[in-house]
Amino acid sequence: MKNLTPTKRFFVHIFLPLLCFALLLGPLTPAVHAASDVTARLRPDITIVIDGAARIFYNVSGQQVHPISYNNTTYLPLRAIGELMGKVVTWNKDTKTATLGGVRTEGPTAGTPDAAAKAKDVTVELRNDITVVVDDTARTFADANGKTVYPLLYQGSTYLPIRAIGELMGKRVDWDGKTNTVTLSGGDGGDVTDADVIVGGNTGPSGARPILTLEEAKAKALAHAGLKADQVTFTEAKLDWDDGKQVYDIEFYTADFKEYDYEIDAKTGEVLEVDYDAESFTPPASSGTVITREKAQEIALAKVPGADASHIKKLKLDKDDGKQVYDVEIIYNGVEHEMEIDAVTGKILEYEMDRD
Repeated sequence: MKNLTPTKRFFVHIFLPLLCFALLLGPLTPAVHAASDVTARLRPDITIVIDGAARIFYNVSGQQVHPISYNNTTYLPLRAIGELMGKVVTWNKDTKTATLGGVRTEGPTAGTPDAAAKAKDVTVELRNDITVVVDDTARTFADANGKTVYPLLYQGSTYLPIRAIGELMGKRVDWDGKTNTVTLSGGDGGDVTDADVIVGGNTGPSGARPILTLEEAKAKALAHAGLKADQVTFTEAKLDWDDGKQVYDIEFYTADFKEYDYEIDAKTGEVLEVDYDAESFTPPASSGTVITREKAQEIALAKVPGADASHIKKLKLDKDDGKQVYDVEIIYNGVEHEMEIDAVTGKILEYEMDRD
């Protein structure tokens, strides 16, 4: 060391240790920004067709929301898609989480079409800090090349890429550049732009057959029962797993309180199980009027502070010892709450909580 020049001694004592430390740390990872402003294109000139019907989307205030184009991908509003899926859409400000779950009891939001809207460049937020949870499962989304894509936020509405929307709805997606039309459907057909390409009839790129939509599963159950949608009240309709197979659990009852429970194969539409309660039950005149599902839901949620409609896993009108009751199951913060509510008085007759 005695014969080293000052420059060499600086390298040995100062620079070399720093270099070794940097190599141990590995390459530096750039900071991830939760939100970044990007330029996108508002596209009121794009038509969205779902199962053969052109759709117009509205936000919760009844204002029309239009598709957005960004990076050659069409984005659609998440809440409006939740309506079409029959799911409750919940936004948690604290955790920045958009949740789709439960069974939606309200119809689609009405509004006035914005006929004067024109295509234009807009500034939107690219949000990699927003989590999308569907039926209690956090979801991530990728484009056709496997690259992760994130939600957009524009004027208070969360948007997801059309490919992601197709995955959530169990539909294939087509783009017609001549008419500026995006089509989501469950049928067979040609190539798909920014979506899963359907190859060889009804199979996807991995050979997997796309699943039925919730509405298609409901239709299968109704057809088997020989009923129409306006003749029944749905108490449960959800996608589930049974022995490694995706199935739809569909439950509904008629005006004379005949109850139907169906398990539908989510891929083939085959009726796997059906349970039909043929007993026709008419409440005695003195029993009073049955409270609505919305009222039963309100009573149940009041019992579980902090829970909302997305945490309700079961809410069904049933009979117990000749009395009409609502059976309710809520899962919130890892705790299962089960209760039986008198369908006439609204009184909670039974309540159990399982912290396991």
